[in-house]
Amino acid sequence: MSETEKTARPPRIDCVLVCGGVWHDMDFARLELLKLLAEDPAVRTRVFEDYENLEALRQADILITYTCDVTPSLAAQEVLREWLAAGGRWYALHGTNSVLRLLSEGPDKGLWDAPRWAPLFMDMLGSQFISHPPIAPYTVTVADHAHPLVAGIAPFETTDELYHLETHGDLHVLLETECTEPGTGFVEAADAPGTHPVMYLKDHGRGAVLYNTLGHCRGHYDLQPMLDWWPTVDRCAWDLPVFYDLLRRGIAWLKQRNPAANAG
Repeated sequence: MSETEKTARPPRIDCVLVCGGVWHDMDFARLELLKLLAEDPAVRTRVFEDYENLEALRQADILITYTCDVTPSLAAQEVLREWLAAGGRWYALHGTNSVLRLLSEGPDKGLWDAPRWAPLFMDMLGSQFISHPPIAPYTVTVADHAHPLVAGIAPFETTDELYHLETHGDLHVLLETECTEPGTGFVEAADAPGTHPVMYLKDHGRGAVLYNTLGHCRGHYDLQPMLDWWPTVDRCAWDLPVFYDLLRRGIAWLKQRNPAANAG
């Protein structure tokens, strides 16, 4: 194939989108992410609710995840680790780093716990969700104005879940926020106040993870069976043009991956 033909025919980019779990409007998030990916006809996307199609993970050029309380099996975690080290790029959103259990006995009965059951997974992601205060407005600021993923982004206010994180490893923080009150309904709520990353990069060999904690969404039926009807439809950061800007920048970053990521 000539160079002109190569230019006219950009290479196919195989994407895996994992979107599933609990307590969120996964239908909304899945559709919005697919619409953004479809802006580039070279991107061909396979969609799953979990990480257990190991062959799809191995063959993916890029990975996007929007989940809540979905933990990969150990086999899937090992595939992800190898894939990242070989050059894969992963844009992880919102509750991807969550493991949640509602305690039914003991002194913390009725509170949500964040058990440390997936250390390899959380090390890859660079953080684990621990708690959040009530959904309320907070300000997101830029930590590295020079980085192209956030260059030109002004501080902005969002009404979303402000994630209190336990971080792992060397993170390149791009956006951050200040938490001023404890989490609500969580075992480790008292540790929430302080500065927390909102978006960051973590390198893994030739690959990397980009994590963005924004993007809570919930519809009327998404708390079943715990609650039959939620009275509002919550879109949080999805209502902001700046969030879609960050999503598009992240997808562009994914596509700059090393094409040899899944070679062989």
